[in-house]
Amino acid sequence: MSNFAFNNPAFKERDPRAVATYPGGAQAGGQYAPPPPATQLAAAQQAAVNANLEGMYAAPSAGAIETDRMTVEDTVWKTAGLFGILLVFAAVGWFFTLGGAAVPRTPTAVAIWPWAVGALGGFVLAMVISFTSRKKVRPALIFAYAAFEGLFIGGISAFFEVMWPGIVLQATLATAAVVAVTLALFASGKVRASAKMTKIVMIAMLGYLLFSLLNVVLMVFNVLPANQMFGLYSAKVAGIPIGLIIGVLVVFLAAYSLVMDFDQIQQGVRNGAPRQYGWLGGFGIMVTVVWLYVEILRMIAIARGNN
Repeated sequence: MSNFAFNNPAFKERDPRAVATYPGGAQAGGQYAPPPPATQLAAAQQAAVNANLEGMYAAPSAGAIETDRMTVEDTVWKTAGLFGILLVFAAVGWFFTLGGAAVPRTPTAVAIWPWAVGALGGFVLAMVISFTSRKKVRPALIFAYAAFEGLFIGGISAFFEVMWPGIVLQATLATAAVVAVTLALFASGKVRASAKMTKIVMIAMLGYLLFSLLNVVLMVFNVLPANQMFGLYSAKVAGIPIGLIIGVLVVFLAAYSLVMDFDQIQQGVRNGAPRQYGWLGGFGIMVTVVWLYVEILRMIAIARGNN
């Protein structure tokens, strides 16, 4: 395919009088040279075409900025930036939860406002982003969501660290392992999101949401025994806390949610979605990873508290 810039007649019409050394033009001795045979002209044209193709293949491929389209690489960088914001504000939440102390203190000295503010702000922004992104993606709202989630994660992590020293490192490593394995399986093509499985997972997630809301209501109104710190999660079946049994299922649901996130990003890239939708892909991954971390944190707390 020829460059459109060369469609100008000036590049197509040859004038032998313009350049003295042009084949077929006036030579230095004033003599006239006959035009080259047709075979030589065809060979020269083919060489020019080959050189043009080689230059095109050697040139770097167009990125997200040049195409203004969503790419995997650009989405990865956006996701990393969002997690960077989350980590910064997680440090802030940790600091204020511990009252300015660098090390865990007693449970009574722990402040809960960073945890509460982060959870409330993150929930509201998540709803706004989810319901308005069909019309327009607003990166500023996603940045704010990452900040609020950072406060929440930092606050709740500090509280759990006071209660069970070393639990944050354990939960972080477990979360990273689940994410890494899920990503590796998806990248290798061994795990993909299917329509049937997605429906099953969505139904299971809805049921788990209702269970969680019921548990919160029962705890708020002191319906459950006082020794059950996590409410229904602390109740036991055959000596095993329900939280551990449900936790295994929830980790699977969160892992499959990651698969759905990766699949959506892949489809967006394949369909040529606008570049700004990379922020939405990063937002989806962040929501899932935060959920996974909190569930693993609670599972480890229940397991350690049961010993």
